[in-house]
Amino acid sequence: MKNSRALIMFVVALAAGLAAALSASRWLVQTSSSGITSVAVANQDISLGEPIEANMVHTVSWPADSLPPGVFKDAKSLEGRVVRSSVTKGEPVIEAKLAPVGTKGGLSAVIASGKRAITVRVNDVVGVAGFALPGNYVDVIVNTQEPGHTDQLSISKTVLEKILVLAVAQQVSREDTAPKVVDAVTLEVTPEQAEKLDLARSVGTLSLVLRNQVDENNLATSGVTKDSLLGKVEPVAAPAPVKPTRIRYAEHKAPKRDCIGVISGVTSTQECF
Repeated sequence: MKNSRALIMFVVALAAGLAAALSASRWLVQTSSSGITSVAVANQDISLGEPIEANMVHTVSWPADSLPPGVFKDAKSLEGRVVRSSVTKGEPVIEAKLAPVGTKGGLSAVIASGKRAITVRVNDVVGVAGFALPGNYVDVIVNTQEPGHTDQLSISKTVLEKILVLAVAQQVSREDTAPKVVDAVTLEVTPEQAEKLDLARSVGTLSLVLRNQVDENNLATSGVTKDSLLGKVEPVAAPAPVKPTRIRYAEHKAPKRDCIGVISGVTSTQECF
């Protein structure tokens, strides 16, 4: 009797468990079906400035409640768009990483609005031994002759700060971190900075100074001359000698007195009053 009751309770519990599992499974299927959408992702790594071709992207299923902003649901809508920031394989392609519609491929696609690109010639020293790579920031120093000095006093002065390196030689990829010694570096500058940089390279020699990518501080410097570098102090001119002043004193004259002669016997005297 007890065994039959236990068996009946077991069967009832098993049936209830199966019903609950079936109900949960149906709920999960309905929820997942309504919360999945298509998202265009990269089939391969896409470098900045590169136009997207049909074989570079495809669509995958993606949870609708975790979509990145600016994603594309149709891979065909991305054909011809130019990447302005590198996209890695499997990463969703978003609008923020694309150049405006109609932009052609190449370096011009990655130049920020209102900025310009200018190329300066460098060597293995000026180019920070090849560590000035695309995506890094540099300061620009010019070494020239200080104006207003007849002896042509040399001065080194920082003329531009936190300048983005767009390309080294013809390389624009920001994924490769291996140093490369090149003969030209392309910098992103404002129009005013482009004018200053063009003048600086015409009046002296340029050097690039690699800086921290997140350092936003701008330091105003007065530049360094040969004298200040060696700790020399300009001699102070000695004061002109003071000529002694000759003081002329008026001649002292005794006050004029009235005198009379007095004769007494054989002697003669003079009395003044």
